[in-house]
Amino acid sequence: MSFLNKLKDSKIGQFCRDLHLGLYNRLFTFIPSFTVRHFLLRYLYGMKIGRETNIHMGVKVLSPQRISINDNSIVHFDCILDGRSGLTIGKCVDVSYQVNIFTLQHDMDAPDYIATGAPVVIHDYAVIAGRSIILPGVTIGKGAVVASGAVVTKDVPDYMMVGGVPAQFIRQRNPNLTYKLSYRRYFH
Repeated sequence: MSFLNKLKDSKIGQFCRDLHLGLYNRLFTFIPSFTVRHFLLRYLYGMKIGRETNIHMGVKVLSPQRISINDNSIVHFDCILDGRSGLTIGKCVDVSYQVNIFTLQHDMDAPDYIATGAPVVIHDYAVIAGRSIILPGVTIGKGAVVASGAVVTKDVPDYMMVGGVPAQFIRQRNPNLTYKLSYRRYFH
């Protein structure tokens, strides 16, 4: 094993990774240029970001190397994207402001309060409205809608709209979706 690989796997290496990500989440995320933010997320942190996708200012990321966002999707300001157990976001997905997507949490009933998690998958054309929370292991189906302020604890089937705490069925959505999202403004 080379010196650099040993360093990368050491406590010093972990400290450096944490420091870099802390700089992104506290400083770089507020750079008023999506081009610069996307460059940092892609090439410094290993996040997969599709074409015409925009991640607005103020979005905090955990384990960006385990996050993949497909083409023509938007993540609005002040969101939290937790990739620690894996996060996949499809194409033409609208993640509105202040949405929190978690892939890891503590087991409240475990004697040792152990962290448990599972990947979150959000399929194409889904809409996650403002201030919603998606918990670990949830799959949001194609074209599904999560209403504002909902807490999603279970999978949401394709083209279903859910809302409330915990999220419950509201109605079906039109399945004939063909739009492409493209929302890039200066200082977003």
